[in-house]
Amino acid sequence: MSSSAVPDHPAGPDSVVEMQGVDVVRGQTHLLRGVDWTVLPDQRWVVLGPNGAGKTTLLQLAAAHMHPTRGEVRLLGETLGAVDVFELRPRIGLTSAALAQRIEPGERTGDVVVSAGYAVVGRWRERYDIHDLSRAAVLMQQWGVAGIAHRPFGTLSEGERKRAQIARALMPDPELLLLDEPGAGLDLGGREDLVSRLSDLAAYACAPAQVLVTHHVEEIPPGYTHALLLRGGEVVAAGPVDGVLTAEALSETFGLPLALERTDGRFTARRR
Repeated sequence: MSSSAVPDHPAGPDSVVEMQGVDVVRGQTHLLRGVDWTVLPDQRWVVLGPNGAGKTTLLQLAAAHMHPTRGEVRLLGETLGAVDVFELRPRIGLTSAALAQRIEPGERTGDVVVSAGYAVVGRWRERYDIHDLSRAAVLMQQWGVAGIAHRPFGTLSEGERKRAQIARALMPDPELLLLDEPGAGLDLGGREDLVSRLSDLAAYACAPAQVLVTHHVEEIPPGYTHALLLRGGEVVAAGPVDGVLTAEALSETFGLPLALERTDGRFTARRR
């Protein structure tokens, strides 16, 4: 993977995500409660927690697709509620199952990628210049989908779809990349290929800040620097990976006694 796959902007000192005292309430249910969280441009975060922990809600806030019930969310220097989210969202790359469901099965894979430059899903009447087409071609090559650019998205394997979505998310040169369970549904080979590519991306100093949501420590790419553990909508622990990803913290997060091992930068967990 060459440096042209990632944005040209250097990491600055300002936070790309800052949440203070954030609650998200739906009816009588707290989806998030009292969340404080800051992501800096050079950080790569993994968000871990069981089903219903609030991980997807957290990512929806970070993607400017949801507003908090209470508290403040600042994204890329702008405060939600005081900014046009339609101007903010193109600065944020997002992959998710919900986005994949919006892609027509007959849409060509290359058009799925390049159309992100206009923040639309699929190609319509918009025109693309040589810079757009070249960037899309480079990204598809680097994410292993160049050879299937003309194939309908609906004919791709799950691994190919996930890689095409990441190429699409990087297309507009985002300042923040959000990955909602990119390993879900992948077989062993597909997962390992994806983890390797994400580890390569994490290693580039000029890559955007990254936040990856997962249920499984085995899906954490080497090179990810920070971890946030959620349970019941509340933060169990947050900070550098070495201090947060411990057997004790994981056991509290998942409500089960767990043993944790780390080999060559990769984690594995099992019940004690």
